[in-house]
Amino acid sequence: METTLAIAVFIVSYIFIMTEKINRALIAVSGGFLMLVTGIYKWNDAFANYIDWGTITLLFSMMVLVSITKKTGLFEYVAIVLAQRVKGAPIPLLLVSGVLTAVGSALLDNVTTVLLFVPILLTLTNLLNLPVFPYLLTVILCANIGGTATLIGDPPNIMIGQAVEHLTFLSFLVHLGPVVLIIFISTLFFLVVLFRKRLQVKEGNHVNELMNMNASTYLKKTPMLYQSITVLSLTILGFLLHSFVHVDLTTVAVCGALLLLLLTDKEANAEKVFEEVEWVTLFFFIGLFMLVGGLEQVGVIDEMARGMMWLTQGDLPLTAILILWMSGLFSGIVDNIPFVAAMIPVIQEFQSYGMANLDPLWWSLALGACLGGNGTLIGASANVVVAGLAASAKHPIGFVKFLLYGMPVVLFSLIVSTVYVYFRYLLPFMQSSL
Repeated sequence: METTLAIAVFIVSYIFIMTEKINRALIAVSGGFLMLVTGIYKWNDAFANYIDWGTITLLFSMMVLVSITKKTGLFEYVAIVLAQRVKGAPIPLLLVSGVLTAVGSALLDNVTTVLLFVPILLTLTNLLNLPVFPYLLTVILCANIGGTATLIGDPPNIMIGQAVEHLTFLSFLVHLGPVVLIIFISTLFFLVVLFRKRLQVKEGNHVNELMNMNASTYLKKTPMLYQSITVLSLTILGFLLHSFVHVDLTTVAVCGALLLLLLTDKEANAEKVFEEVEWVTLFFFIGLFMLVGGLEQVGVIDEMARGMMWLTQGDLPLTAILILWMSGLFSGIVDNIPFVAAMIPVIQEFQSYGMANLDPLWWSLALGACLGGNGTLIGASANVVVAGLAASAKHPIGFVKFLLYGMPVVLFSLIVSTVYVYFRYLLPFMQSSL
């Protein structure tokens, strides 16, 4: 009975989220609350086991950092310099946006990257009178693709890296970097071909005015500017070095946010900063974690994962391909973070069935979960954050509209990843078994 109820609540909530007739955060939290009211789990379970407070706190901290930094005019300065470098040309701007997002998502985590870059992009598209959707779509797709390449790029990779000690930052880059590069270049080409007719210079495009602008005049050269740049730089450095100094990303982000709040309290006013935090996005995450937590509580996700072992009968190549596609498609339906959390112990159990080398399974899980996040607007943390920022700027991204673009990219990514995993890991394994 509980299993049926949990599945019903999840499906109904998901349908309402897709229709977008009611605020999605309200739907997600209401669905999570129904899980509590119906006794599927208790408050203690929700708060202690299912809501990923580390992710929520990381997002909140970065929103605070971005909110304060935005007041200094730094984003406008960067936006104008970037637009001047490409001379206001729409397609080169799209390509630059994709490259910067992908590289930033590989070196930082993709959530931080979109939080930093989307405000700049919104400023640029408004200045140049360009359609916003192609650029936001590019940022989301490239954030998830770029984040797949490194251990710190996407939350699922961080979780896998923490669970498997021998998978280091360099391991992720060496094993996932090549296939990510192929998918990234192909996706950018696809986006340019798809949007080339829409990305034309329109009347009202202030290119000449843009080229004559002095970007530095937009900087408010007060102590808050230098404090913001310093703290933001230290926070990013902390992200890069977190595996060496043994401090997790959330702690680094919280320290950065608190330090900047303390330094800029007189200029920024903490109360006003908190008002600008994307609370709708944060509560949507909380509700989503609660919804998926209901499925975890009744064993739906675990049973789906364990069913793979029954289907493949312990065959490594078949198991790897099944994990790749299952995680890729399923991560588009629910956020990839709780899905990977459920899959990690299942893969670890495969050793008891005689699988000595689990690395192909880990790489398949990483590729599927990270790349599958491009399937829907709630498939990955970066997607939800961009959607929240876009909605606040009066440029909402439709769930179905994103699905029509995102799902083909996911299918293509999974096909390329299947070929890559097969030739790099599975074919050598099968040859050595002969």
